[in-house]
Amino acid sequence: MAVHFHEEDLPAGVLADGPVAVDTETMGLITKRDRLCLVQISDGQGDEHLVRFGPESNYDAPNLKAVLGDQNRLKLYHFARFDLAAIEHYLGVMAAPCYCTKIASKLVRTYTDRHGLKNLVDELLGESMSKVQQSSDWGGPDINEAQREYAASDVRFLHRMREELNRRLEREGRMEMAQACFDFLPTRARLDIAGWADHDIFSHA
Repeated sequence: MAVHFHEEDLPAGVLADGPVAVDTETMGLITKRDRLCLVQISDGQGDEHLVRFGPESNYDAPNLKAVLGDQNRLKLYHFARFDLAAIEHYLGVMAAPCYCTKIASKLVRTYTDRHGLKNLVDELLGESMSKVQQSSDWGGPDINEAQREYAASDVRFLHRMREELNRRLEREGRMEMAQACFDFLPTRARLDIAGWADHDIFSHA
């Protein structure tokens, strides 16, 4: 298992076929204001790839875009809504179809309100991960080893986690509902970008 660091694009041919786990690191939580700094991606075979974008980047990353924009390749996320918006706004591709472990968790782990990635890794996989670097500066001139390990860990467990969550979704008869949620996520991300991030358009209000 290794963490590979790349500048501005993903090398061609480094990922196996099949679903890929994807995550992003940005300068903050407001997509249009806080630029995309890092995209993490893993094919679940043991390696993680980190693609860093500098402050002057034009986000011309043809290899990465080809993978993210491939409509025949499933992308796994934890809180896909945020990552989809960041990727579309900065890279210009809608990185779907997608699977969101946070949504799946909320549909089957109704006995808790703890749906963070760290909580899921601990309960579902019996492993631990550190979130110490979560709020660090991802736009600096250097990404240190602690940041790289944190970023890599955000995609390291998603393939195995999906398998366990799918077992629970099937058990509870909620797989169809989950898939409908996943299918809506690109639209939800576009609503966020367009200005409806904090308003529930389905509510009576």
